[in-house]
Amino acid sequence: MLRFILKKFLYSLLVLAGVVMLVFFLFQGFGDPSRLVMGQTGDSATQANIRKELYLDQPKWKQFLYYVNDISPVCVHSIEEIQKKKLKGFFIGGHEKFGLKIPYLRQSYQSKREVWNILMQALPGTLMLAIAAMMIAVLIGIPLGVVAAVRQNSWVDTSAIFSSIIGISAPSFFMGIIIAYVFGFVFSGWTGLHISGNWFDIDDATGARRLTLQNLILPAVTLGIRPLAIITQLTRSAMLDVLEQDFVRTAYAKGLSKRTVIWKHALRNALNPVITAVTGWFAELLAGAFFVEYIFGWQGIGKVTVDALEKLDYPVVMGSVLITASFFILVNILADILYSFVDPRVRIG
Repeated sequence: MLRFILKKFLYSLLVLAGVVMLVFFLFQGFGDPSRLVMGQTGDSATQANIRKELYLDQPKWKQFLYYVNDISPVCVHSIEEIQKKKLKGFFIGGHEKFGLKIPYLRQSYQSKREVWNILMQALPGTLMLAIAAMMIAVLIGIPLGVVAAVRQNSWVDTSAIFSSIIGISAPSFFMGIIIAYVFGFVFSGWTGLHISGNWFDIDDATGARRLTLQNLILPAVTLGIRPLAIITQLTRSAMLDVLEQDFVRTAYAKGLSKRTVIWKHALRNALNPVITAVTGWFAELLAGAFFVEYIFGWQGIGKVTVDALEKLDYPVVMGSVLITASFFILVNILADILYSFVDPRVRIG
């Protein structure tokens, strides 16, 4: 198992290295960063200092090495760089120090704040939204898929298939607009929900944040519709295959109840494709929440990234892509590990 995890981890590092190269060279041709930093005013001396600070006076390959050194947890920095960039970590050595640090995603062009702090402040909102959407999809999708398979060709099965097709076909941004208008505007007096809102309220007197989950309902439902439809379809298909296996007939022959056979034995053997969908869609939700967060005014990485794109704040966008890619990799590794606990055949292999 340890060898398997290390192998997956090494493959993931290669994938992440490709993402870093793509992100760096993709954003090289979009405007002059020094002009974006200082705005429309500023003399040539100021622009030259900014270009030097951002390593824009160096060849492209050197700029890339500096960028990798900044975002990598394993790094080599001078004492001046550590103090200037306010790097947090453990460093050893003389003037040039080797260390382990929190990735330095550089500073926002607009706010001059560190990109890491901006994204970490927005990350709880995105995680909260993705987890709530996936919980809705799993808690409804798996039981619905099981019931549809057990009662094949009944009205329950037909309704589940029809609803799944609609859920898969409807884009999230379209469903978001419809749900926000119907439940957050037309029937707002009955539902008590609003078109836009954040996961916290700010106390006017003290300025402290107060958690509020009421605004989570509409964006979570909107984001959970597509994974709900896919999980329902996958669970139904997998259960139909498993229910025809010999071990299911053997379980019935031993006198086990129908509930035990279906929910304990058959469902467990049908969960592998469902786990693939759940883990894959959870990572997808972290990246795909952009439009939903923007529609509902939900403060997460998606909304922060869209706002940064509007302002041409490329360090924030680049940092957002890297963090999202890292979540994709982490979730896929966890999915592979989870397979071995659900299906003993995977562990033996």
